[in-house]
Amino acid sequence: MAKQNIFDNETFFEGYKAIRDREGNANDLFEIPALFSLLPNLKGTSVLDLGCGFGEHCVEFVNKGASKVVGIDISEKMLEVAKKEHSNPAITYMLLPIEDIEEVEGKFDVVISSLAFHYVEDFEGVVRKIYDKLNTDGCFIFSQENPINTTYCGGIPRWTKDENGKKIYVNLANYAREGERESEWFVEGIKKYHRMFSTIINTLTENGFIIEKMIEPIPTEEILERFPDQEDLFHKPDFLLIKAKK
Repeated sequence: MAKQNIFDNETFFEGYKAIRDREGNANDLFEIPALFSLLPNLKGTSVLDLGCGFGEHCVEFVNKGASKVVGIDISEKMLEVAKKEHSNPAITYMLLPIEDIEEVEGKFDVVISSLAFHYVEDFEGVVRKIYDKLNTDGCFIFSQENPINTTYCGGIPRWTKDENGKKIYVNLANYAREGERESEWFVEGIKKYHRMFSTIINTLTENGFIIEKMIEPIPTEEILERFPDQEDLFHKPDFLLIKAKK
């Protein structure tokens, strides 16, 4: 089965990079701080980063004491940036889809992934491989689009608004219809995969993991003062983060 590699599309890549470079983007405000809050003490550990992108996280893992970091990504464009801007003797970058992590040698103390699993069709298959890749008592930490977001597949407006255009509430539909969603973001035909919260949790526990913590980040008062539009997240958090232990 061909793996989706939308990040090597030039239009998508440039659009995505522009968003990540913008001050006050949701990744910097919410997803990254939440992800790093779930990390254990990394001193002397080995870390496998699934969907490592530009490699910023890999460098930060080394800065936090990791002795070995392997970052894999399906995107050649992403890895070009990673090798150029975020190289380190302790980091190895590999051009590899998440679904093929059995090709990475050795086991790891921490497997981590930032905003990649909503692009993965066979979530259970990857979870089983991650379990096998972890050392005893190792942990698996990941973020993904919140299922309230992945359920959206077009056809209806995402928001109901008042006469002044203010968002009143989210229109939720087809939440229990799991599977592929196709959307447009910079380019058409982006495939994401929707799973209910219960499916995500049960897939982890049925394959040997113990759930330690979940986070759905929402804005603080300080963030709202600077970026009042982020109040939307009280209607629907953008992200779901989970820390699980082997």
